Amino acid sequence: MVPLQRRSLLAGIASLPLATILADPRLARAAAEETQTVTITTPGGHKVSGALALPEAKPAPTVLLIHEWWGLNDQIKTMAVEFAKQGYVALAVDLYGGKVAMADDRDAAKALMSSVDGSVATETLTAWAEWLRTHESSTGKLGTVGWCFGGGWSLNASIATPVDATVIYYGRVNRASEDLVNLKGPVLGHFATRDGFINSDMIGEFEKMMAEAKKSLEVHWYVADHAFANPTGSRYDEEDAALAWTRTLTFLARNLKG
Repeated sequence: MVPLQRRSLLAGIASLPLATILADPRLARAAAEETQTVTITTPGGHKVSGALALPEAKPAPTVLLIHEWWGLNDQIKTMAVEFAKQGYVALAVDLYGGKVAMADDRDAAKALMSSVDGSVATETLTAWAEWLRTHESSTGKLGTVGWCFGGGWSLNASIATPVDATVIYYGRVNRASEDLVNLKGPVLGHFATRDGFINSDMIGEFEKMMAEAKKSLEVHWYVADHAFANPTGSRYDEEDAALAWTRTLTFLARNLKG
């Protein structure tokens, strides 16, 4: 039985804006604890886990969420809970094997990101995608959403396995047109004008490659910096984050619920 104090906390969280929950470590932890840890073994024999959140109404379309370079922390787990509230079977995957960098330790985050084996990550995401498509609560529709490091992997996953919609938050998109032809569904990208990493040159080339591959791409620019949608960081932009979130929900509803 859930203790009275915790029930009251969860009831209070339900009425709070997403940004408020994410910005408060105590609230984010409480929301993250509403997810269920699930584990599978990939075809290559790797045991991998993720945080699952289910909607009230089922069956429902599914979303595969991919974390930032910090790892599968409470913020991303909370996003899974929020997507479930929006009517999706949401799974936040873990590409770091349970390791998480502290929010102020960029060196640790960089080390974790650099340690990822691309082939293993691709196999992991492909396996989770299949798991979601065939989940008992799934309609069979699948989208991917990723932030920063996860933004690039949102695109990579959609190239590796059939996905109905792909959302990229300021992730690396330097892929050739011969790779992009494998995309099944449309792509939505959120990018920042002051981002020194994912800049206009990269996005311009991505737009060119997508056009050559004859694939659907919707790009939005925000007068903001990298990681503008992360309320726990110093570069958070409340207005732009809210607009990007609205656009994401509209895009996913159009392609997964229609």
